[in-house]
Amino acid sequence: MPSVMRIQRDVLSQMLAHVRLEPELESCGLLAGREGITTHIFPVSNVFRSSTLFEMAPEDLFRIFRHMRSENLALTGIYHSHPKTENVPSPADVEQFGYPQVACVILRPQCDDRSAVRAFRITGDKFTELQIEPAA
Repeated sequence: MPSVMRIQRDVLSQMLAHVRLEPELESCGLLAGREGITTHIFPVSNVFRSSTLFEMAPEDLFRIFRHMRSENLALTGIYHSHPKTENVPSPADVEQFGYPQVACVILRPQCDDRSAVRAFRITGDKFTELQIEPAA
């Protein structure tokens, strides 16, 4: 996986809008695209409705993955928000993230600068930050 995550600007805007709908709760979703560019966002219900935990609703995941297959989209990332803490992977994020080939994107609903959206590669018990490159 490269050290850069390319995301269309409108997808970045849509992610921020999603996590700001209920800024006190963790929001989550999937990102997909083609040829190394994230072009689609799929918000997913957080079954926990918690400010510190998230679990994606299985019925949403089944529907989204079927749609992604039908559109020939590849999973490029999994995103969620950290309403109360810095947007770096928590110990629970690292422990539970089972997709080392995609980015873990973490957002801070309260931030208005570039630090509101950060992406990481999580492999085993370690993580490294990826540079986010907005794409047209």
